[in-house]
Amino acid sequence: MLKAYLTHLFARFSRIRSTMTDTCIFCKIVSNEAKATIVYRDEQATAFRDIHPAAPTHILIVPNKHVESVNALQAEDEQLIGHLFTTAARLAREEGIDGDGYRLITNTGIDGGQTVFHLHLHLIGGQRMRYPMG
Repeated sequence: MLKAYLTHLFARFSRIRSTMTDTCIFCKIVSNEAKATIVYRDEQATAFRDIHPAAPTHILIVPNKHVESVNALQAEDEQLIGHLFTTAARLAREEGIDGDGYRLITNTGIDGGQTVFHLHLHLIGGQRMRYPMG
């Protein structure tokens, strides 16, 4: 119970801090101001290993442009979102998890489990995923 409450408080604090991109940790990773194990980068997206992996493969794929969450997407972001998904498929192949399967997760909002308010996909695989989620 305490862990859930602390996660909730952290998420609220992160949301306040991340409304300004100069304090967003993912923006800092994209701009090389913060360290991360980068596995892919192009003009639209950056992918790096999660520091608290939930599975043998756990990669975060973020747009280089700061977008707070799925709720903040605009019509002009449709190509960017497609690019994030094709990047996920490419990385799954490179990691060797495409054959057996993997999970792509996007958390949106505090109740959805979002703790960093910069849109990102979790690419998780390398083991059998548990069911049910949530």
